[in-house]
Amino acid sequence: MKKSEDVQAFAARIGPLVKQYDAYKPFPDLAVNGRLTLSENIADLGGLKIAYDAFEKAWTGKPRSVGSDGFTPEQRFFISYAQHWRCIMRPEYLRLLVQTDTHAPAQYRVNGPLSNMAEFAWAFDCPVGCAMARAKEERPTVW
Repeated sequence: MKKSEDVQAFAARIGPLVKQYDAYKPFPDLAVNGRLTLSENIADLGGLKIAYDAFEKAWTGKPRSVGSDGFTPEQRFFISYAQHWRCIMRPEYLRLLVQTDTHAPAQYRVNGPLSNMAEFAWAFDCPVGCAMARAKEERPTVW
């Protein structure tokens, strides 16, 4: 494959991710800039997929059951990821970050990658088309 073909193929793969994050609006008059946050959004999605693969490998051959907290190991994996990003910030600071930071706001660093993972939808029995279970053809596949 020629370099220009590689660039075109990569652009086609990242396009849905840019579009997804462009649609996130923390304020009625301000959306996340999917192009500005793209490299971090790719890293979040790729890192989460790698971490989930490692999680699956660690559980190979071990019994999985609902724990005393009522969650399966898979559900606890995703809950712990979401808890990592928990934060509260003043609206003025969030507005500044949305306009200048190369990272998407924390809530979208959770909802974005998780909604692109079939494993998440399966773990929580999310119906296709709901906000946290994108249809297969809408899920970005960068790697």
